[in-house]
Amino acid sequence: MGNRKLGRTTAQRKALLRDLATDLIINERIETTEARAKELRSVVEKMITLGKRGDLHARRQAAAFIRNEAVNPEAKKKDREYAIQKLFNDIAGRYEDRQGGYTRILKLGPRRGDAAPMVIIELVK
Repeated sequence: MGNRKLGRTTAQRKALLRDLATDLIINERIETTEARAKELRSVVEKMITLGKRGDLHARRQAAAFIRNEAVNPEAKKKDREYAIQKLFNDIAGRYEDRQGGYTRILKLGPRRGDAAPMVIIELVK
């Protein structure tokens, strides 16, 4: 079957998934279309699994995909926490005993402009 193409080229699709994955790690809950959320789920689950592994190689693999964005950009430069740190320090520890299924998709209904099915994708508590 393969992956969903989401109407984009490979580079655009990879950039979209990187941005969505970074936003989901930072905010732990985002609203997007159903097709994007279903594709994003597999990416985020792989990143959390890397976070649970926790070694240097896993950290570098995750850092190669996750954008280097600050979780709290208004904090002082030395006090900022970044998305990759949040993934390895906070989120991975939360799912230590869980064997997958780290995300949940909740359906909202159609979007007003084009009636695209909208969902909320969030990390399970």
